[in-house]
Amino acid sequence: MVAAPASADAVARARRLPGLRVGLHLVLVDGSPALPSEEISGLLREKDEFDRNMVRAGIRFFFLPAIRRQLSREIRAQFEAFRATGLPLDHVNAHKHLHLHPTVADLVIEIGRDFGMRAVRVPSEPVAVLRQAFPNERHSTPLYGLWIERLRRRLRRAGLFVNDHLFGLAWSGGMVEERLLRLLPHLPDGVSELYLHPATGLTAALAKATPGYRHEEEFAALLSSSVKRRICETGIRRVSYSDFSTPLTRI
Repeated sequence: MVAAPASADAVARARRLPGLRVGLHLVLVDGSPALPSEEISGLLREKDEFDRNMVRAGIRFFFLPAIRRQLSREIRAQFEAFRATGLPLDHVNAHKHLHLHPTVADLVIEIGRDFGMRAVRVPSEPVAVLRQAFPNERHSTPLYGLWIERLRRRLRRAGLFVNDHLFGLAWSGGMVEERLLRLLPHLPDGVSELYLHPATGLTAALAKATPGYRHEEEFAALLSSSVKRRICETGIRRVSYSDFSTPLTRI
């Protein structure tokens, strides 16, 4: 999140870890913009922040040309802010998975070409795998499944790499060690992204933004020797988007 309060600290940490693959997490709802508020006033609501209502924002993105122009400028500004960090762009996704919106997806593809975008996350979590790994829990197919597959096809037609699966949506904020240990042996063939929100501590702002999230337990799960051992036992290879993607050229 290039306009978030701790973005400079995040960039400094990433520079100290050259093996870390970093992506751009576009924020277009429920957050702060990269551009001055007077340039994109149509996208903002209270306290010069983006609309928190995703349905309302999505309708305006789709139907209002003036809003789409402001949206395009803001997306470009966030790509430019990421490029200014000097970090290689591993992949792109959007806050609250808003790149499922067709207007946002088209703008991301068009603008991303200018910044060397090569891969985009698709939030596709197969329910069959969840039911196999956690037979005592109820999991239903998301209503936006058709949007997911439309996005996947659109990205692949554009020559972009996409992951096959994403795990962690069903337990967003709760991908703790026990769940990882049970999930790993059931990962399907292909490229799966594991989706966590780790933190070393809980601030008041973080607690307000993500109520109920178990950030510290997720952080511990990522460092767990049991999880590392399970990865080795199952023959899983740890990768990043950059291991599969190639530069996209403008046609």
